[in-house]
Amino acid sequence: MEATQAHRTTEVESTKTMVERVEERFDITPERLISDIAYGTAPMLAWMVEEKGIEPHVPVWDKTERKDGTFSSNDFHWNEEGEEYRCLNGKPLRSEWRAFTQQRSRVTKANTIIYRSSQADCAACPLKAKCCPNTPNRKIVRSIHEAARDVARRIAKTPEYIHSRCERKKVEMLFAHLKRIMKVDRLRLRGLTGATDEFTLAATVQNLRRMAKLLPQGPPATVRAETLELTRKPEPGRSVKPRKAT
Repeated sequence: MEATQAHRTTEVESTKTMVERVEERFDITPERLISDIAYGTAPMLAWMVEEKGIEPHVPVWDKTERKDGTFSSNDFHWNEEGEEYRCLNGKPLRSEWRAFTQQRSRVTKANTIIYRSSQADCAACPLKAKCCPNTPNRKIVRSIHEAARDVARRIAKTPEYIHSRCERKKVEMLFAHLKRIMKVDRLRLRGLTGATDEFTLAATVQNLRRMAKLLPQGPPATVRAETLELTRKPEPGRSVKPRKAT
């Protein structure tokens, strides 16, 4: 485990530290990573897919879903060859509609590219009321890591993804046991070093409890009784011949 501050971004970044540390020490890279939606951001998915080759069994962090009844970004078709979107009426959405003398960077500070439709196409479109009723044209923001996000979306539709979600519950139950049964709902020691030591001790206790249930509890009762009889001391003036254990 990697002790971090109680901040979501820091906790997510600590995953990279743990994966890279295991890879450096033991030359082991996980085939898949199972986690909640906090790890489904575009940069994190790009790190898993493009840098480490890890299958992201993670829900995609997507805020493009509209709740007002209009079309969402997922309703538009992405044309990889033309690097443009196509709306439901077949009209294009492009990042550039004219050529510039000096080439411009289309990437924003948020590492996204904005694709816009033609205002003339939207004005004559019969689906405008369901697409962009309050704006003259439609705009779609696409992440530069959208390819990695698409990989996660495809994996989410597979049976392996459903199996991974079930396996994740087994791990989450251990943390719930630490909080509710062992009362480790908060750490008492200060600092990251103290948090690491306290959590390591708590995890050790939990592992010992599990080992006590999994390991055998000693020999059967019949064997123990015969062993006691063999080791019993004879009474004064009487010799006892031990029986052979069967």
